[in-house]
Parts: sequence; structure tokens; C-alpha cells
Amino acid sequence: MSSPHSQSDSPLDAGFRGRLRARLDRRTSSPADGLSPAEAARGRRRSKQRRRMTNVAGLMAALVLTGVGYSALAPANAADEDSDIQASAVVEGQALYENSCITCHGSNLEGVENRGPSLIGVGEAAVYFQVHTGRMPLVRQEAQAAQKPAVFTDEEIDQLMAYVQANGGGPTLPSGDLRAGDVAEGGELFRLNCSQCHNFTGQGGALSSGKAAPSLHDANDLEIYTAMLSGPENMPVFGDNQITPEQKRAIVNYVQTMGAQADPGGAGIGRAGPVSEGLVIWTVGIGALLFGVFWMGTKA
Repeated sequence: MSSPHSQSDSPLDAGFRGRLRARLDRRTSSPADGLSPAEAARGRRRSKQRRRMTNVAGLMAALVLTGVGYSALAPANAADEDSDIQASAVVEGQALYENSCITCHGSNLEGVENRGPSLIGVGEAAVYFQVHTGRMPLVRQEAQAAQKPAVFTDEEIDQLMAYVQANGGGPTLPSGDLRAGDVAEGGELFRLNCSQCHNFTGQGGALSSGKAAPSLHDANDLEIYTAMLSGPENMPVFGDNQITPEQKRAIVNYVQTMGAQADPGGAGIGRAGPVSEGLVIWTVGIGALLFGVFWMGTKA
């Protein structure tokens, strides 16, 4: 027996199913523009990629801003740290000065008569040369300060230099390669300005009043350079107006090159040139001739 509503339900059910199918079809595609499922999937992937790119761009922007902020603040912090380190070195240098140097050089670097010269204006260059070569502290008063092993460590020398430089001023230490100069030019300058005392090859030699120009073969680059800047003992001061920094580097290069060269002809004989060679000729050569003459005379 059929239901009383069977005739009317069939068209309604068919229409309902049609609308439901159409709605499901629209959901599987794009609700906005009627895309196919594959196109919708590609759209979702592109959306994900755009979000990732946006996140990466945001992260890069944050890193750039952080770097800019650090670069703006870091130099100031570094300058403050350098200033603190310098101030600490000056304080430590003052303690060393008052313990080892004040007796001869005075409480204000003004020097003490018949004991030690003023240190005002000599700068850290003179401190480095005198202390690093062991000439200071002075053992006793004599014609010339003797070279000896350094009493202070490199760190203590830096502290003494900082104290004298801060309170007296003067020439500072050079930087960079101290041998960055032409050897030939350095040789010409050395022979013109230095060989009268130090010999043509830096061997040194005797001076008047019990003094002597030391050999330069054991000196390091900075000792040679600072000696020119400070003019120790009888040596004149060669400021940058007399000999430029480039010329000083050439002289250092020449001295160190000569010290490292071998003597291919045999004994160097002090590398004093014709003087030492002539002395050898007279003492050895003439002596051998006289011995031969007397020997032949006895045989005759």
C-alpha cells in the first residue's frame, strides 16, 4: 500500500538532493571564484609561501634594526672601555714611577739636578727606549747608562709610558710595519746621519768622555725607531721634520737587513771596511814577510 505522500515526496527529495550536491560541489571548489580543487590547493600553497616570506622579511628587518642599534651604541661603549683601560694604566704607571723613578726625575716629571733630566716632553717613545733596553732604572751615576736586561715587564713598561705621556706629552710610539721602507734609501740616510757614530754597518764605536755608540745589531725595530725620536745620550733627536716617518722606516729596514746579512768573503772583521782590512794586512801580511826574511837570513 502506498503512502499518501509518496507522490509529493519524490520530487521534493530529488530537488533536495540536487541542491545538496550543488552545495557540496561549491565547497570542494573555491567559494569565491569557482576554482577547481587543484587550483584551490595551489592557492593555499601560495598563501602559505606568502606568509613565510612575510615572516622572513619581518625577521630580517628586526635583525637589521638590531644591528643598526648596536652599531650606534657600540662605538660609544668601546670608547668608554678604552678610556677606562687608559685611566687604569696611568694609575698603575704612577705607582711604578713613584716607586722606581721619582728619586731622579722628580714628583712632577721636572727632573732632579745632578740626578736625572726632566721627562716633560720626552713622550712614551723615550720611556720605551730607556726602559726596554734596561738603561733605566739607572744603577749608578756614570758617563753613560749601560744597556742591560729590562727590569720591568712589557705590561709595566706600557703603564709607565701611559703615565709619562699623560702628564708630560711628547712623541708617541709608531704603528704599522717599521720596515716598510726602501733599503737603498735607508742606507743613504744612515750613512749621512748615523754612520759617524754607529759605523757604516751599525757596529757602533767609541765616543769622547767615556761614552760609546752602541751596536744596533741586537736592537729591535721599535728600539731603533724610538732612539731616533728621543735622541738618547749623545745622539741628536731626529724629529719627523728632520727625518720623515717613511725615511725612519727605511733606516730601520737598512739596519736590520745589514745585521741579518752573512759575510760571504769570510770573517767580517768588524765590517769596518778598509780600516780593519788594512790593519789585518799590516799586522799579518807584513809580519809574515818579516818572518820569511829573517828565516832566509838565518839559512844563508
